[in-house]
Amino acid sequence: MTDNDASERTDEQHYLSPVPMPAEDAVPPGICRQIYGMATYLSVPTADLAASTDFWVRGLGFVELFAVPGRVVHLRRWAFQDVLLVPGEPAATPSAAHLGISCVLGEIEPTRARCEQLAPGCTSGPDEKPWNAVELTVVTPERQRVVCTAAHPLDPTSATADYLRASGFDIPQP
Repeated sequence: MTDNDASERTDEQHYLSPVPMPAEDAVPPGICRQIYGMATYLSVPTADLAASTDFWVRGLGFVELFAVPGRVVHLRRWAFQDVLLVPGEPAATPSAAHLGISCVLGEIEPTRARCEQLAPGCTSGPDEKPWNAVELTVVTPERQRVVCTAAHPLDPTSATADYLRASGFDIPQP
């Protein structure tokens, strides 16, 4: 395949998502320490790299993949959930935009509890959403909004399943 053929890749040639299929007992894939070209990442300015790293690691479940002291801390959770903490002035108010991270249902409450222990009042939710998910919103010490989203399993008898089938998705019949 040449560089010009990149747009003609088939489904068998794409990257697979690390997000497990929705299930009440879904297991998170765990921390990814593989080195790869980051498809997307967020840079978060912070006045205190150490304190911010502590919150993201102990509260949100990231790990410090590597750091250049005083310049950058590269955090990672699952594959393709990368955040770079960089020196700078954080936003004056919580951002209007947010970083969304996929979770499994069993991670939502423990994440809420850990974040609240570290920074009381920093969470809202969890809330049930009409897109078949539960979401927890966390405002980090840098005032970055992080939305932890966990999908519920799709009920094959639901109107949502019927809509997806009618739209051409391969959703099994009940």
